[in-house]
Amino acid sequence: MMHRAVSHALRNDWAPVSIAFNALRCPSCRALAPFGGRPYSVLPPITDSEEKAMLDRMLRVDHAGEYGANRIYAGQMAVLGRTQSGPLIQRMWDQEKHHLQKFNEILAENRVRPTLLLPLWNVAGFVLGASSALLGKEGAMACTVAVEESISEHYNSQIRALMEADPDRYKELLQIIKEFRDDEMEHHDTGLEQDAESVPGYWLMKTVIQAGCKAAIYISERV
Repeated sequence: MMHRAVSHALRNDWAPVSIAFNALRCPSCRALAPFGGRPYSVLPPITDSEEKAMLDRMLRVDHAGEYGANRIYAGQMAVLGRTQSGPLIQRMWDQEKHHLQKFNEILAENRVRPTLLLPLWNVAGFVLGASSALLGKEGAMACTVAVEESISEHYNSQIRALMEADPDRYKELLQIIKEFRDDEMEHHDTGLEQDAESVPGYWLMKTVIQAGCKAAIYISERV
């Protein structure tokens, strides 16, 4: 039963990614968002190739981070979905689904290619979520704290960069990043409230997971 649930989860989470890739290939979708235009986007009109490259990297890694977070919660739900912790994990997962949907839309609207490593993050995220959940609720929450802290810190660095560049120009993008950052911090705090630090080897587990997150962020920006 567990094997069937895992296979189903790994197989059926590709719809949002397929939509993003197909939108980039579709002539009608490309016509909606030509270089420098923004009929529906949260981005300002792009002024030059340097700005586009900067925003592409930013959006690509944000999309990858939200995709990975979705896979982590999917893995946790595969193990703990029928326990008392299931509704709490599902609530946090639903917020992550909203984040991912929004970044799927932004990538498609602005013709930004998702990272080529999504197949890796698909499996790695699910395995991380499921393996942490096998340690019980506390293990799942420890994983949540580590991951959400890393994502929040990354969002904060993006907020600082956009504020230094031009807060008025990037007002809409800043609003989205701040909203999502606040959601991630809420998940982080929830994990601590749910006894994340009580899991054996908490600090080692947190250090290893965050090192992996930093590596994933660095690679996803560039590949």
